[in-house]
Amino acid sequence: MDETRRLSALIGDIYDAALDSSLWLRVLENAATFVGGPAASVYSKGVTHRSSQVFYQYGLDPGYVRLYVDKYIKLDPSTNSQIFADVGDIISTNNFIAYEEFLETRFYKEWARPQLLVDSASAVLEKSSTDVAMFTVFRHKRDGLVNDEMRRRMQLLTSHVRRAVLIGRLLDHGKSEAAELADTFDGLSAGMFLVDAAGRIIHANAAGRILLSTGALTAVGNRLGADDSEINGLLQDAFMAASYGDGAINIKGISLPLTAHDGETYVAHLLPLTSGARRRASTGYSATAAVFAYRAKLATPSPPELVARRYKLTPTELRVMLAIVEVGGVSEVAEALGISNSTVKSHLARLFEKTSTRRQADLVKLVAAFANPLLD
Repeated sequence: MDETRRLSALIGDIYDAALDSSLWLRVLENAATFVGGPAASVYSKGVTHRSSQVFYQYGLDPGYVRLYVDKYIKLDPSTNSQIFADVGDIISTNNFIAYEEFLETRFYKEWARPQLLVDSASAVLEKSSTDVAMFTVFRHKRDGLVNDEMRRRMQLLTSHVRRAVLIGRLLDHGKSEAAELADTFDGLSAGMFLVDAAGRIIHANAAGRILLSTGALTAVGNRLGADDSEINGLLQDAFMAASYGDGAINIKGISLPLTAHDGETYVAHLLPLTSGARRRASTGYSATAAVFAYRAKLATPSPPELVARRYKLTPTELRVMLAIVEVGGVSEVAEALGISNSTVKSHLARLFEKTSTRRQADLVKLVAAFANPLLD
């Protein structure tokens, strides 16, 4: 099977997994094979408190997964770099640390090397002020480091994995009561509409009803549309095409820009509900498409990201600063990061200069001052 057909089939499976989580194991197996690695994971990291939750994974030893969550998340040098990355960026080891330096870290020696893992390609799926969600394909020793071809293939999948994870979280088909499902939808920050082939709104969540008042989308005669004639035409064509099932509309859906009355920019993503698992999930109601709409805006930076931006710190300097806060003195930081005491001291000297501080205790106070008191 050529690459185009493999990619098309894999994208279809990714969106089916959004509605049937049992499919994620097969999806990650096929994704790892397509990208060029033996294992893949979808997981989140708590950037501030160095915690991790693995949602789906294929190919890693469960014991090492538990070790990562319980211990090695705190030693993983990639965590700090991910707060600098934009959603959709592809990150490998040499983007955040010199590879020779990475080989000296406890994380590599105690967690990666025993599994014969030498690198990984990771994509940021979502960022908040405290968490980052990732899609990662790991690289085995026999395959060498992440290369341009692996990055290219990873890029082909990332946006679809991101949307599927979002949709899977929003559309919880494990709910047995319609009212409970409606309550879940009403808790979403994104506007959500279920529509039939004619664009008639079958269900809109609370955010969706509010969004209609902005003019980004309209509901004339209970039919979802847009004031812009071109965008409206694309929407109506997509609603009708979605009702015809596989092949009538791109399996990954479409994304459209919207403009509210006040000039704010919104983004709408339409996903057909008539393909594979999506068709089976829609049995019993007339919805043929789901529309998600939200205001285009920047994510709130995390406290470490704010510190790095404020004082123009490099990823390595931020890594040393946070290690000072979390681990302790120079020798302890050197051991944890796999670098020499003199290297830590050199980074500390630059940190003191950039932050106008004199002692390690001052750095701890500085980081604490950036913490959001409203967040745990």
